[in-house]
Amino acid sequence: MNTSDLIIGGFTVKPGETKQIEMPVAKLYTDTDICIPVHVIRSKNPGPTVFVSAAVHGDELNGIEIVRRLIQLKSLKISSGTLILVPIINIYGVLNQSRYMPDRRDLNRSFPGSAKGSLAGRVAHIFLDEIVKHCDYGIDLHTGAIHRSNLPQIRANLNDPETRELAEVFGVPVLINANLRDGSLRQAAVESHTRVLLYEAGQALRFDELSIRAGVRGVLNVITHLGLVKRKRQRKNLTPYIANNSAWMRANSSGIVHSLKNLGDQVQKGTPLAEIGSPFGEVIDTVTASKSGIIIGKQNIPLAQEGDAMFHIAFFSESDAEIVENIEAMQETLTPSIENIEEVAGR
Repeated sequence: MNTSDLIIGGFTVKPGETKQIEMPVAKLYTDTDICIPVHVIRSKNPGPTVFVSAAVHGDELNGIEIVRRLIQLKSLKISSGTLILVPIINIYGVLNQSRYMPDRRDLNRSFPGSAKGSLAGRVAHIFLDEIVKHCDYGIDLHTGAIHRSNLPQIRANLNDPETRELAEVFGVPVLINANLRDGSLRQAAVESHTRVLLYEAGQALRFDELSIRAGVRGVLNVITHLGLVKRKRQRKNLTPYIANNSAWMRANSSGIVHSLKNLGDQVQKGTPLAEIGSPFGEVIDTVTASKSGIIIGKQNIPLAQEGDAMFHIAFFSESDAEIVENIEAMQETLTPSIENIEEVAGR
C-alpha cells in the first residue's frame, strides 16, 4: 500500500484520495488572492508520481484545455502512483492574455526561483517546491509563440534512454533532442531528478483541436506506460522520428507575405517557402529552404520585417517521406469529428 501523505500548498492528499487544491501565490494589487489550481489523483497502490502542467506562458492555451479534458475524463482511474494535473501555472499571464508575468519576466526563464526574489522567481520557487519536488516524471505543455504555429512535437533530452522511451511512447511523429535552457522549468526539474517531456503544438491564444487531441492521447500513453492507469486496448503508436538538427528560415526583406508551404510539408533544399512582396504587388524576395526537411513551425501573420523567423525546418537522417506519412496518419486519426474524447485518446 502507498501509505505516505502528500502535502501540497499546506493541503494533505492521502493515498486513494482525489483532491482539488487552490495553491496560494502572491496577491493582486486589489488584495485579491491568486491561486494556482492543482488537481491530484492518488492511488492506494505505490507507483511513480507524475505532473502535467500547462500555461507556464500565459498566452499558451492549448495545454489548459488538454489538462481540463484529462480532469473531466470519467474513465481516468489511477491504479497506482499519483497524477498531479496543473492546468495553469502563470495565472497572471492568463488573466492578461500575455506570455509574461506582471514584472515582465518570462516565468520559464525564472526557475528555480527564490522565495524572496522577483514575482516570477517566487512563483517558480513555489511550483518547483510544492509540485515538482514530489514527482518522478513530468509533461510540460506548450504552444508556439504569438502568431506562430508548431507541429505537434516532443522536445526532451533524448540522450537519456528512459526519457527517450517516454518521448517515443507519447506518440507524435517528431521528436527533437533539445538542450536544456537556463532558467527553464525543464532544466530545474531535471536538476531535481525529475524526467520531463516538453510538448509543443499549435499557437498562442488559440485552441487547435488536432494539437489538443494529440496532447490528451500522448499524456494517456505516457501514464499508461508508467503503470498509473490500465487501458483495455491500445492502438499502435506512430513511429516517431528524431530530428538531428533544426533551423529557422528568415526573411531577407520586409513586406507582405504570401506563404507557399504549410506545417508538416516536406521541402527540399532551395524549395520556395514564401514570397515577400511590396504594397504595389511586386515580389521583393523569396524565402527558401536551406536544407531538406520537414516544416515543424511557421509564422502565421502575413507581414514580415527583415530578419523575422518565418519557417522552422527540422532535419532528419531518415526518409522525409516516411515522416510525412506519419504526420498525415496522425492528422487522419485525430481530425475526424469525434463526440467522445475517449475515442480520440485511443481508449
